[in-house]
Amino acid sequence: MNSPSDLVIRRLMIGHTKIALFYFDGLIDKNSVNDFVIKNIQSEMSHLESAATNPEALLKKLKNEILSISELAVVDTLDDLSISILSGDTALMIDDAKQLLIIGTKGWTSRSVEEPVTESLVRGPRDGFTENIGTNLVHLRRRIRDPNLRFEQYRVGRRSKKSLVLSYIDGITHPEIVKEVRRRVKTIDLDDVPETGYVEQWIEDDFLSPFPQLQNTERPDKVSAALMQGKIALFLDGTPFVLLAPLTFAETLQSPEDYYERWYIGSLIRALRYLCAFIALFLPSLYVALVSFHPGMIPSNLAFSISSTREGVPFPSFIEAVFMEVTMEILREAGVRLPKPIGQTVGIVGGLVIGEAAVSAGIVSPIMVIVVAVTAISTFAIPFYSFAITIRMLRFIFLIVASVFGFYGIILAYIMINIHMANLKSMGVPYTTPFAPSIYSDWKDLVFRAPLTFFTKRPKYMQTQDDKRMGE
Repeated sequence: MNSPSDLVIRRLMIGHTKIALFYFDGLIDKNSVNDFVIKNIQSEMSHLESAATNPEALLKKLKNEILSISELAVVDTLDDLSISILSGDTALMIDDAKQLLIIGTKGWTSRSVEEPVTESLVRGPRDGFTENIGTNLVHLRRRIRDPNLRFEQYRVGRRSKKSLVLSYIDGITHPEIVKEVRRRVKTIDLDDVPETGYVEQWIEDDFLSPFPQLQNTERPDKVSAALMQGKIALFLDGTPFVLLAPLTFAETLQSPEDYYERWYIGSLIRALRYLCAFIALFLPSLYVALVSFHPGMIPSNLAFSISSTREGVPFPSFIEAVFMEVTMEILREAGVRLPKPIGQTVGIVGGLVIGEAAVSAGIVSPIMVIVVAVTAISTFAIPFYSFAITIRMLRFIFLIVASVFGFYGIILAYIMINIHMANLKSMGVPYTTPFAPSIYSDWKDLVFRAPLTFFTKRPKYMQTQDDKRMGE
């Protein structure tokens, strides 16, 4: 390691035998090293001198009798040593010994548990995942006290050696899904994996598809509910975002709050999200198609009103729509990148000022400002951020085909997207399940949510080993 400045080496003598402790400053809990390692060795020095002539016997005595720390391991390779101390452990070396002792002393500072920022709820738990993978796994253990909950650890990143944990419930999750995820995780060959987004892009089925094929979340309650359905979760050290697989289209418009409220409230809110997704995807293109190609389909009074507001506007409706949509995307991106108090002000005030100025200047019509504003607000109602971005991207495609072919272009583009989605899979599970293939037993938790007592079995499309979710 070329003697880094933050590597601490504490040397001790037991009789005539040299021992040394190696650890990185800032990664370990110094109280544990001082109180339970160094102090124990120094206080028992007289008892250790008898075994000091035999390095292997001394190592065994230290492990079994002297060190009062629960996490101890014996290793014999340089790779194991370097990974351990770089992960926050302390290494104890004895001169002439063929093995060394790894002492669990992790203790770096980390962010405290806070409410998730990207997935706010009115009703539900307020705790969220952090960047510490150990804390995240504890969150899951607290919620699922099932002895069949499994954690499989992998090292990803040829240089970073990050911890990646695959989690599932043995006896519920289909073995083929677990086997497939294992296979894909083992193929990850990167220097560094800083975030689960790298893992998602590496293991997804179709990297050319605009649709997300794995779900990311900061919510422990969402992960525990997904595992109970037979899904798998992927935790990565250094990020609060956990991946859930497989993912279907219907789940992109679902929120944990749908289940925390009574069934008719959850059903209405979910149906509203489907309406918002439709508006966010189609409203600007429908307006352009009606105004440019099919004005006869607009009611007379509304057509006269639109015509009067567009009087004096120098651009066709397509240019208007693209100008306003691009402006809204710029404002949205600027609001995200700026500090939170300033970002909210820029998003709201900027939209109002630019919209009013554009109408006053005669560049766009007032009804176009309304259409774009309603579209932008509708995208915020989609709970899954990655899917909302997909909707925003596809909106421009629909705008282009609507400006060239009118309604026919919109219908053709919609058919092509449906063909793509019908062929798309997530870890081998069809993306459009349970719409197509149609699994009618799973429709009770689709657009509308049935009462809780109707969920006697787990989703059929997951092909779980234990499909019973409720007692008789």
